[in-house]
Amino acid sequence: MQLPRILIAEAIGTYLLVLFGAGAVATDVITSGQLGLWPVAFTAGFGVTVGIYASLAISGAHLNPAVSLAFAIFRRSEFRFGRMLAYWGAQLAGAVAAGLTLFAVFSPFIERLERLNGYIRGAPGSEYSAMIFSKHFPDAGVFGIDEAARALLSAPAAAAIEGLGTAVLVFVIFSLFDRRNTALPNDALAPLLVGLTVAVLIAVFAPLTHAGLNPARDFGPRLVAFFAGWGSVALPGPSGGFWVYIVGPLLGAPIGAAAHEFLLKPALPSLRRSGPARNGAADALADYEHAPNARDGGG
Repeated sequence: MQLPRILIAEAIGTYLLVLFGAGAVATDVITSGQLGLWPVAFTAGFGVTVGIYASLAISGAHLNPAVSLAFAIFRRSEFRFGRMLAYWGAQLAGAVAAGLTLFAVFSPFIERLERLNGYIRGAPGSEYSAMIFSKHFPDAGVFGIDEAARALLSAPAAAAIEGLGTAVLVFVIFSLFDRRNTALPNDALAPLLVGLTVAVLIAVFAPLTHAGLNPARDFGPRLVAFFAGWGSVALPGPSGGFWVYIVGPLLGAPIGAAAHEFLLKPALPSLRRSGPARNGAADALADYEHAPNARDGGG
């Protein structure tokens, strides 16, 4: 399959992931929290699921630079390291496009929110509206934006939390998309379970770091916010913390992948290639078994 088509699929899958995830946050912010944490988490997780289903058979549905890095390190037969930067570019492009879409759709309501609450875009108080696009720690809507709130969570601690959440996510991805793992009765369920994993991680960690778990998911819309007037509130962000959502996931993803590859994979049964596939989804993906982008799945 031609690389441009693969990258288009990867960008579209990431677009859907960010559109659902950041869109849920936008709705929650402009309604002053009426949506609630779990509906936001569920919507974001469903966006991951939809993005994977849309792009899996074409690009492998990484949808996340940290996932691409993990596959480039540990699944070289499925994903060549040389494709990683191209995937990162496609993921960032999809995330930026989703950020632009959300800004176009929600801009009048964001302006109303800022006017009613006396926010000046680009000033410290506008962090509340900037949360629609960029991740912050700890959650300003829960803990505020004063020095006492900032003292609750340092940038290194936030990066460690992002790394932990991403490690869990990638561990689940590697487990579910390992053809030797016969515990999953139907391959078509794997994207749904990855999405649910993302939803649960958001429900657990969002009050602390907003649970980005994906450098493209944060940095793409963050760029949109920077150029849309939030300036330093978006980039480098409060406490200069934008790097937390890049470094944390990129360090955590290989750890999660290594945990599966070295702790669980050696104990999995051998793959019986001579036998029938477990289900229709496995048959559909069989043609991609030896392709560099096959059988991945991301979040």
